Amino acid sequence: MLSPEDNALLTQTDAVTPMGRLFRRYWVPALLTEEVPAPDCPPVKVRLLGEDLVAFRDTSGRVGLLGEHCAHRGTSLFYGRNEECGLRCIYHGWKYDVEGNVLDTPAEPAGSTFAQRLRHTAYPTTEVGGMVFAYLGPRERTPPFPEYEWTSIPTEQTYVTKCLLECNYLQGLEGESDNAHLEYLHRTAPNREALIGWAPDNPDWDTEETDFGVRYVAVRPREGGRTDVRVKSFVLPASAFLGVNLANKGEGYEVHTYIPADDHTTWRFDFGFRRFMPDAPRPVHRRKQIGPDYRRVRTMRNHYLQDRELQRTVDFTGIEDFLNEDSCATETMGPIVDRAREHLGMSDRAVIAIRRYLLDTVQAFQAGDTLDSFVTDPAHNSFRHADALHAEIDGADWRAAFPHLTLRRP
Repeated sequence: MLSPEDNALLTQTDAVTPMGRLFRRYWVPALLTEEVPAPDCPPVKVRLLGEDLVAFRDTSGRVGLLGEHCAHRGTSLFYGRNEECGLRCIYHGWKYDVEGNVLDTPAEPAGSTFAQRLRHTAYPTTEVGGMVFAYLGPRERTPPFPEYEWTSIPTEQTYVTKCLLECNYLQGLEGESDNAHLEYLHRTAPNREALIGWAPDNPDWDTEETDFGVRYVAVRPREGGRTDVRVKSFVLPASAFLGVNLANKGEGYEVHTYIPADDHTTWRFDFGFRRFMPDAPRPVHRRKQIGPDYRRVRTMRNHYLQDRELQRTVDFTGIEDFLNEDSCATETMGPIVDRAREHLGMSDRAVIAIRRYLLDTVQAFQAGDTLDSFVTDPAHNSFRHADALHAEIDGADWRAAFPHLTLRRP
């Protein structure tokens, strides 16, 4: 459980809050490349960390992320004209480039230097794996983009989706560290007898703090002295690196990132990559669950289209697809769950470890500490030890089996 004060510290993410300022020190996914597919295409609205923004791709192909409201009189730039390397407001023609420079104020007198004294809100962006990332922190402290393994994977070997969750980011993130729910929330069976007549395969847990976040490991004994090992990583500020099916064969893994739109809604970005199979079909099941506006088809308002007969016979929830099952579990807690009312058990060990890490991190940040996870030196910009895998090994020592997964945080 968390005290109301600690719960508020972790869940409030506007720009003036400690957690909001912490988020803004990292590169975070803001939108998908497909939302601004071509130069001079229509701009799109982006709500991120409680801030209303607008994204556009200029004539040269650069992606800009600007404050939504024109600096002149506040008209929304979403309705602006995207032309000649800038976004022009439809009210009085003020024009902005991707850096936030005011290029033109056509209603001002000839020779006016007014525009040169202004700068509009604008954030740096970079594109990786079909996502547009943004840095919303102090410009003078912009870090290099992290060198995760998947940043160098060709786009044809990746897949990505996003959708909106109607709850605080932390509820989604905690769900990723909760391995126990896999035995229940996502369970299917060939018949009703098999559905209700089974014993869960509970693992032993190991967790450790690292310089990027928390590594949590589920270990299950198998026959013949072998051990089933599932390694996941929580990576600051709000990502889970998890094995899913690709990790069984060493082909890759997925990254699920939970970025607050505001304190009550969250953008979930699911990114996956394949190391060795560029021609393999990409998973498309999530796309079928998400509408063109990036809202899920199944929501609280339609009760996730739950099928009670399916639930009675062969599916534990009666809700189609992992994405919707996860969403039901986290959204129906409420917009921000009261963690003082919880009763945590041994199966919540990873959840507890991540909360403790986040609290330590944001409290150190408040105190002015320089954190290990803030990469400023390109020579140390490697996150390849933030791995995710699922494998069966001889013996029980997972550290010996995976020497690249070394403890990094003293």
